[in-house]
Amino acid sequence: MRSRRAARSARLVLAAVAVTALAATTTACDPDDLDASGAATPSAASSGSSGSSGGSSATGGSGSSGSGSSGSTSGGSTSGGSGDSADDSKKDGYGQSCGTNDLDFTVTSESQAGGYYLITAKAKSGITCYLDVNTPSVSFGSGADGVASPVGQGGEDPIKLTGSAVAYTGVNPKSTNDNSGKEFENVIIAVTDEDPDPAELKLPETASVDKPIVTNWSLTADGAVPRIV
Repeated sequence: MRSRRAARSARLVLAAVAVTALAATTTACDPDDLDASGAATPSAASSGSSGSSGGSSATGGSGSSGSGSSGSTSGGSTSGGSGDSADDSKKDGYGQSCGTNDLDFTVTSESQAGGYYLITAKAKSGITCYLDVNTPSVSFGSGADGVASPVGQGGEDPIKLTGSAVAYTGVNPKSTNDNSGKEFENVIIAVTDEDPDPAELKLPETASVDKPIVTNWSLTADGAVPRIV
């Protein structure tokens, strides 16, 4: 009988120990501990969220790179505009002094003042230039006696030639009243004495040349009628 009671008592003691242990465990799981544990979990989640946000930031960096690409395109446009301005400022034949080879000439025979030749000068297509020297260089043949002397008439200086604008000069091949003179079929004209490319023009008829004279360039045909002063 004592044996049974002893065994029962032992079971009761074990049960009591188990209950005590369970109570101790429950007490150890303090609400403060639970809060601390719970806070740790969201913190980790927040950290994960930050990492995710960092990933978005990296994507944003990629977008920024795209923006840089756009800036490059804009830079290219600016550079292109600058090249067109350089090309506009370097056009050949604009604003220069006229050379003889920049001009087209015509010569006609006129009856005023005892007869003379009217020479018209016009800039070639695409050329804009200025007759900076007032008096052209005109001669018949290569001899000194065939060089025309200026008579000082006309004289707009400088004259701009472009498009349909023209300038005139008048040449009288013979300023003497006798029958002397040499016969020539051509007249030579240049914009200056030093011009390396003079133009040789066919005269409408053979001219008797003796002490020829020439006017300055004029904007009107009437201003280019040569008269001995």
